[in-house]
Amino acid sequence: MSDIVMMELDPAKDEVKAKLTEIPNRYKIEIKGHPKAIKLAETYIAEGALSNKCYNDALHIALATLHGADILASWNFKHIVNLDRIKLYNSINLRMGYRIIEIRTPREILKPNDHEKK
Repeated sequence: MSDIVMMELDPAKDEVKAKLTEIPNRYKIEIKGHPKAIKLAETYIAEGALSNKCYNDALHIALATLHGADILASWNFKHIVNLDRIKLYNSINLRMGYRIIEIRTPREILKPNDHEKK
C-alpha cells in the first residue's frame, strides 16, 4: 500500500475506504515513493505500456516492482490487470535489471476465509 494509494483513496466514499480493512495485514506492505520508481514509471510510459494520463498507475507498478512485492493487487483492468500490459511492464523490468511482477485481482489472491484471519 503506497502513499499514492492512500492519496487516491482520500476523496473516496467511506465504504470504499473500508475495503482496505478486509485485506489481511499479512498481504499488505507499506511503501513510499522513490526516485528509481519515478524513472521506471516514466520508462513504462515512454515505451508505450501506459500513457501520460496513467502516471499514477505506472508509479504503482514501479513501486511494487522496486520494493519486491510478490504480487500487486488491483481492480484496474484497463491499465494494470491487463495481460498485454503486464507483458510490457515485465519486459521493461527485466531489461532494466528488475524482477518480474505478478499482477492479479484481489479475488485471485484472497482465500474465502481471509477476512476472518486479520
